[in-house]
Amino acid sequence: MSQFLETFSSLKYKNFRIFWFGQIISSIGTWMQIVGQAWLVLKLTNSPFLLGLVVAFQYLPILFFSLYAGDIADRIKKRYIVIATQSSMALLSLILAILTSLDIVTYIEVLILTTLMGFAQTFDVPARQSFMIDLVGKQDLSNAIALNSTIFNLARIVGPAIAGIMIAKIGIKATFFANAISFVPLVVGLFFINVDGKSLRQRSSLKDSVKELLSYIKTNKVLLDIIILLTILSIFAMNFSVLVPLLAKYTLKQNAIGFGMLMTYMGLGSFFGAIFIAYISKKASYLKLMIINAFGLNIFQILMAISKNYTQASISIFAAGFSLIAYIILSNTTMQLLSTNELRGRIMSIYSLVFLGVTPFGSIFSGLIANYIGVRLAIFSGALIGFFVCLFYLKRFLIYATKEVNL
Repeated sequence: MSQFLETFSSLKYKNFRIFWFGQIISSIGTWMQIVGQAWLVLKLTNSPFLLGLVVAFQYLPILFFSLYAGDIADRIKKRYIVIATQSSMALLSLILAILTSLDIVTYIEVLILTTLMGFAQTFDVPARQSFMIDLVGKQDLSNAIALNSTIFNLARIVGPAIAGIMIAKIGIKATFFANAISFVPLVVGLFFINVDGKSLRQRSSLKDSVKELLSYIKTNKVLLDIIILLTILSIFAMNFSVLVPLLAKYTLKQNAIGFGMLMTYMGLGSFFGAIFIAYISKKASYLKLMIINAFGLNIFQILMAISKNYTQASISIFAAGFSLIAYIILSNTTMQLLSTNELRGRIMSIYSLVFLGVTPFGSIFSGLIANYIGVRLAIFSGALIGFFVCLFYLKRFLIYATKEVNL
């Protein structure tokens, strides 16, 4: 019983409970909209390229404005920022729902609304991530991030299933209305949280703010190495999910059900990976566990690339999903713990930039190799690059862990 309670230790904080339960509903709604939006774009255009363009436009604001968003997160009360961003995303979902229900929606409108959603997400991620430590403190930060990840991955399993039924029974518009409503519990809950996440930082220009951030990262070798490793893996090894549809259809000769099950296995792996980190969060070296799971992410992808049948691919993608979420949680946690209160919002903007902002580059890399050489080689080559990068950083992280770097 004590082990079970320790796995969910962050829930002892009232503020985090409100935040966590609100995000459960919101995350399910988000995944419903992802499915609905994909179907809508394909219905409007019948073009995989234009569908990919929508995804790229959603992440472009993060690439160009994340540092500015981090600066804002360190200037303004984080709770207020999250209320504003979550409300904005709810409004944008509602607009898309209304346009779709009136049957007047166009591809350009979807592209514009998605880009605006990306802007809101750009400011939401650093504020929401850096707000976490104010809710639970340093001791339970890793556990809180892990529990948040369980929500995301559970929603990735539940949300698309509900969306599929809604699209079939009611129509695509239902997924957008549902997502707009799903933001309400979280936004309302934020008004009942009695922590603001206010920074102690003095006013300064954006130029000085970024200069201060880069100077801090440069002098903190552990933090710098974590950021460099995360950047490289984000580009080459963490975007394999975009290749899963191609692997399922053209390599493993599966239908839509087979593809759906592969994504489910990946989601289940991620869910159990998050639960594992939540359980072990106070019992292991974050840095050592982080590099181990970084290796696992690449090794299991290599096994997936060379798998001879659907069963082998399913096992590999489950294990890759486990390692992926564990690595992400530990990277997020260590970056926050290595930052100061004054810099945490900007540090999380760097996290957002290298984790989400470089997504278009990774998609281009994988897409080109898959298109001209083959799907298996696209997965294999990205994972192989990631493996050698991890090998380069292995000794460093083991030394950091041995020296018990203060987290």
